[in-house]
Amino acid sequence: MTKDQVSQFEKKMIIRNIDTEDIDRIIALQDLCFPNMHPWTREQMESHIRIFPDGQICVELDGEIIGSSSSLIVHFEDYLEQHTYSEITDKGYIRNHNPLGESLYGMEVMVHPDYRRMKIGRRLYEARKRLAEKLNLKSIIVGGRIPGYHKYNGTLSPREYAEEVLQQNIYDPVLTFQMMNGFTLKRIITNYLSDDQDSMNYAALLEWNNIDYKPSSSKIHYKRSFPVRICVIQYMMKKIDSFDEFATQCEHYVDVAADYKSDFAVFPENVTMQLLSFLEERSPSSAVRKLTTFTSQYVELFSELAVKYNVNIIGGSHFIEQNNRIYNVGHLFRRDGTIARQYKLHISPNERRWWGINGGSRLEVFDTDCGKISIQLSSDIEYPELSRIVAEEGAQLIFVPFCAEDRPTFLRVKYCAQARAIENQVFTVTAGTVGNLTHVDNVDIQYAQSGIYTPADFSFPRDGIAGECSENTETVIMAEVDMEILQRHRKSKDVLTFRDRRTDMYTINRS
Repeated sequence: MTKDQVSQFEKKMIIRNIDTEDIDRIIALQDLCFPNMHPWTREQMESHIRIFPDGQICVELDGEIIGSSSSLIVHFEDYLEQHTYSEITDKGYIRNHNPLGESLYGMEVMVHPDYRRMKIGRRLYEARKRLAEKLNLKSIIVGGRIPGYHKYNGTLSPREYAEEVLQQNIYDPVLTFQMMNGFTLKRIITNYLSDDQDSMNYAALLEWNNIDYKPSSSKIHYKRSFPVRICVIQYMMKKIDSFDEFATQCEHYVDVAADYKSDFAVFPENVTMQLLSFLEERSPSSAVRKLTTFTSQYVELFSELAVKYNVNIIGGSHFIEQNNRIYNVGHLFRRDGTIARQYKLHISPNERRWWGINGGSRLEVFDTDCGKISIQLSSDIEYPELSRIVAEEGAQLIFVPFCAEDRPTFLRVKYCAQARAIENQVFTVTAGTVGNLTHVDNVDIQYAQSGIYTPADFSFPRDGIAGECSENTETVIMAEVDMEILQRHRKSKDVLTFRDRRTDMYTINRS
């Protein structure tokens, strides 16, 4: 038989990650596999792919998707033993996915009915195991359906039914399969999945342990607390005569932050506008373009300070020029030497009229050694959609460098920052400029009272304020916020503004 003759019998099976083009086919497969249960919505699947693409796997045979599995990473101790499917999957959106967790939680495995004796399910479980090993996860946990139980309801308790399955006296299509794949029974969960009538809403909590797991110090959940110390710099805008003088002033504050072992030093928006005090340019639009010529010096300065003093620096903002357009850009200078940028998205009429500033087009969430953060420059914090999006993507700290010329402008930033902390159960940090640059147009007066804000509940400081500067004074404040308390508070306290959103009625999607 020739190679060409053999090729007609070949079938190409691929195990790969799911992408957005697969969504409609996955939903159709769910309808086929679980006809009496609600399938994922398109919005939920888009959320899975965006938040944890490696955990979404499918099997494709000759171009047809015949099986799939979905999962997320959790720190399982954050959940009650008798959790529900909705709780552990964040109502199907997996915004609770925790990259620092130690367990892969299996949400779903399904195989097309026409291909169920081709070990497709086993291939998917093996792919999950390889993923757990690759990510050095301690275990895989699943809340397994027991779809055969409805036949024995009234004669056996769920536990007795599971024991009979373990003894191979009863065959259950899900529980038997999971046992054969190395999972052990931990307990029975009640009221797990409301539309699983075959299982009478029960589930078997099962676990597979990764014998190659190596405990890592980066798994912060082994700590009772995870304090992050923040130094906010309420920066004085005063006349200087050179960039070196500006650098000396900035280094002083970073040195102070380092002396107090801060994890973050936070500078205000438009901090480099101080350089205009020695640039002889009266036209605001021309002055800003001249300011962009200092971009390299600004980046080099703050990057070196971050590494030298071992502090992550939110470098306020600086104007940069790209394609003959001016942007107001916030900078994150990590203490490992890497740099990230967030362009200001909402430009005020003042910025547009005086300086010709353009708005950016991307909202970023940044990884740091203290968790995920977001930078929202000044008026960006006044648009609640931005904070909701970054919170859904795991940000727990939102930094708000701002520059306000009067009290009403400042109060909009302050009150919105406090609201965002309450709405999303995150910490927000504001840092503003004070002082006067009497000879620089549109930066002549400043008003600020910088602060570190928390959710409003018993786990946090009174009034939801971890620290706050005196008004209109050149100063710094230090405060510690506990990321572990925040995470636990999001899941188990009385006020759960973030978790209890009515996502069945409204959602916010990235464009």
